[in-house]
Amino acid sequence: MLEDKFGRRFHYLRLSITDVCNFSCEYCLPDGYQCDSDRDFLSQQEIQRICTGFARLGTSKIRLTGGEPSLRKDLPEIIEICAKTPGIKHVAMTTNGYRLPQQIHRWVDAGLNSLNVSIDSLDPRQFASITGNDKLDTILQGIDIAISLGIKVKVNGVLMRQYNGNDIDSFLAWIKHKPVTFRLIELMQTGNNLTFFNQQHVAAQPIKETLLEQGWQLKQRALTAGPAQEFQHPDYQGEIGLIMPYGKDFCATCNRLRISATGKLHLCLFAEQGLDIRPYLSMDSDSAFEQQLVELLGDKEASHWLDQGMTGATQHLAMLGG
Repeated sequence: MLEDKFGRRFHYLRLSITDVCNFSCEYCLPDGYQCDSDRDFLSQQEIQRICTGFARLGTSKIRLTGGEPSLRKDLPEIIEICAKTPGIKHVAMTTNGYRLPQQIHRWVDAGLNSLNVSIDSLDPRQFASITGNDKLDTILQGIDIAISLGIKVKVNGVLMRQYNGNDIDSFLAWIKHKPVTFRLIELMQTGNNLTFFNQQHVAAQPIKETLLEQGWQLKQRALTAGPAQEFQHPDYQGEIGLIMPYGKDFCATCNRLRISATGKLHLCLFAEQGLDIRPYLSMDSDSAFEQQLVELLGDKEASHWLDQGMTGATQHLAMLGG
């Protein structure tokens, strides 16, 4: 079992398969994707080795991320690789959703279990202003198709003062009769967004207090769940979640590791550097890769230190899919 020196166990791998994104979100890639070096993304064979190694060390959930993972033409094959790996029980993906209506059936047939879709506003004009794309109606259509196929859907919205910081009621109204979890994520500082962060950051703690006052109840967190605190209410089909990375003890329940699209192990989203594991993916021995993972995990810190302004190597969230 992958376990660090603080007793945290890692059942959950976030695997980026590209850092390319076709959206230009204000908080992530406001100038669009910039290719500043050669991109030699992980091959299917390397992804198979990663899945097998992590599964043999106790990981049971893999989330495919980007950039935007659907920009890889071999995405269905990658999903199938993950789903067919012995020990992997859950395959999830985070997407901006622009190809959902056209591709969701293929993804489900390949073995996808759940989907996170990024939507920062339910107002089409606001959505287009944030992302640079007028695709909200298409994305919402895709979400409905995914739900009809039995896929568990969560929607992620980054809290921003100017755009949606005072618009919580519209999110609650949407999940009143929609069986999705809408998760509000506190804007996080990265290497290139300090000015935007200072202007737009909204704390989620007051929202949590309001939800509790309104009768929402905190759900028990699953073993392979992410960091969200999720709430349910008897009058709502959907649920609401809060991701509060600046909150006390946020890192105490960390259960996930990250691998970049170019084969770097990131012990934290805000680690000082990615650790190159790619040479071990081409070796004949699975045990060499697994032993290297165990050894590298010894360097994992107790916290991300984000509350102290430490953003590490993360220049923008598309690097690792958040």
